[in-house]
Amino acid sequence: MEEESELVTGEAVVLDLRVAKLASRGVAMLLDVLVQAALLFGAIMLVVFALPVDDASLGVTLILVLFVLVMIGYPVIFETLTRGKSLGKLALGLRVVRTDGGPIRFRHALTRALAGFFVDFWALGFLGAVAVIVSLTSSNGRRVGDFLAGTVVIRERVPDTGQAAIMMPPGLEPWAAQLDLSRLPDELALAVRQYLARYTELRPEAAEALGYGLAQQVAERIGTPVPPGMPLWAYLSAVLAERRNRDHARALAATPQPATSHPGYGPAYPQPYPAPQTAQPGYGPAYPAPQPYGAPVGSWSPAAPPLPAPTPGASGAEPPTAPRPAHPEPAQPPVENPFTPPS
Repeated sequence: MEEESELVTGEAVVLDLRVAKLASRGVAMLLDVLVQAALLFGAIMLVVFALPVDDASLGVTLILVLFVLVMIGYPVIFETLTRGKSLGKLALGLRVVRTDGGPIRFRHALTRALAGFFVDFWALGFLGAVAVIVSLTSSNGRRVGDFLAGTVVIRERVPDTGQAAIMMPPGLEPWAAQLDLSRLPDELALAVRQYLARYTELRPEAAEALGYGLAQQVAERIGTPVPPGMPLWAYLSAVLAERRNRDHARALAATPQPATSHPGYGPAYPQPYPAPQTAQPGYGPAYPAPQPYGAPVGSWSPAAPPLPAPTPGASGAEPPTAPRPAHPEPAQPPVENPFTPPS
């Protein structure tokens, strides 16, 4: 389980911080010590070979100055410039912050570095024994330098729990479509979502008790109790999934559509060329444009003069028939039943 802090700010706000414990802080400290040892070794080699001095006391003084600069200046410079990170903390995904959650400044980094050198680790710390004991007794894993500076080390990179999406249980779509969800508050819906996200992490008896309480609250709000034989998680999932689908539908309905859109044809966007005047679905463009609502060419209309009666002859010729329309009426596709349940 992830360790969360119990820090409370002056405004009585509980901070949700993933504090770093002894193990991760120890690995980060080990990496920092290796970097400091490499820097110190290079500085000593520079003093011994590149800057030879005849006075032994001067050489020892330079080495001590370099030791202090590396052991104290290294964490101070890095944590000040990066707002709470050293190379070891950067590798482990850790950061030093104030107890109120804000970034640290130079004075915080200097206090931690001085306390770490003299109390926690080197001078009086018995090679880190004091820091280990204080960190183990602290609920937030803080050492002496953290208490003096008012800081805490947190974890920035935490494993993603991967909250599962709320899905509609199969076969409950028609039942959920009849629910009245207008009185379901957002707070209760959020509590149900968190319960469903952690359902697999809870013990069976705890999951059953918590789910029963949430289902009773939801049933009071929507006026529909849990159907007999339906699992509690399925009932809550169906309610949330239907609520989400309705919210999405309302959001789509509130989105402004283009002014020239037509149902069944999709939105019409401005065309670079003028559209034909007689473009009709199923007929295509026609030039020139006929009169609107006019009869097809060659068809009979009441205003047209009657056709002459055929003269019976010996040849037995069939009487002339009216010409067929130039464009037959396209066959209409069958309308799909929108209420057919999915397979």
